Amino acid sequence: MDTRALEAFCARLPGATSRALDPPYNILLYDVGGRQFAYFKLSEPEKWRFSFRTTPERFLELTGVAGIKPARYLARFHWVTVVDVRSVSAAYLRELVEWSYRRALASLPKTKQAALRATGTPRQPVARQRSRTGVT
Repeated sequence: MDTRALEAFCARLPGATSRALDPPYNILLYDVGGRQFAYFKLSEPEKWRFSFRTTPERFLELTGVAGIKPARYLARFHWVTVVDVRSVSAAYLRELVEWSYRRALASLPKTKQAALRATGTPRQPVARQRSRTGVT
């Protein structure tokens, strides 16, 4: 799976939205109901590195794999960064991203979860937006 396919996969998840955060963040962020579940780095030298949240157990497992490392600033919340998404099998990567998505969705109020699930159709990615507050 390459970065384009992974971007498309993230965008197809029900209720998922994306937005690009300008400098100093330089990330393409995916969220559901305002809760982050994945992001791509957009600037060099880390361009197209992909990060997502995982379980504490999988965090230990994944950070022992070559090409996967703890995510900068978010490792304490069990986020990992995949240096090259082509180095991880597509099926496994989809499973990991789906878990991160479900975790973000589950953290929302039940009414918001139901509304997002009822839509069933993903929203289109949003054009580049300037963030005043940064990453939440």
